[in-house]
Amino acid sequence: MTWPLAVYFGLVLLVVASMLGVSYVLGQRHTEPATGTVYESGIVPEGSAHVRLSIKFYVVAMLFVVFDLEAVFIFLWAVAGRELGWSGYWEALIFIGVLAATLAYVWRMGALDWYTSMGRDRKVGR
Repeated sequence: MTWPLAVYFGLVLLVVASMLGVSYVLGQRHTEPATGTVYESGIVPEGSAHVRLSIKFYVVAMLFVVFDLEAVFIFLWAVAGRELGWSGYWEALIFIGVLAATLAYVWRMGALDWYTSMGRDRKVGR
């Protein structure tokens, strides 16, 4: 029963090794000095690529992933709405209520505020 798995594993290793070997034999060799330089979007980079980003970028990215996944759950509830009946409807309503409360909490805590307190004061004109 395990020999088909061993044959499959051997074939996978053979295919990977042959693909790497063929690409090594047929691949191009670059020896120009410009080959190893950094080049992005037609612009020569200035400064270091190791820039410290604000934590707010990561917080917004995490919030996007969380709320995007919950949108998928709500869509699945909508697709299976007839089969779930009223109990599914009330569960989805509670779920959306928890999402709304979470969004209100995140908004109130300032996780979605991109201005610092000094920047906000300048924007308002104080």
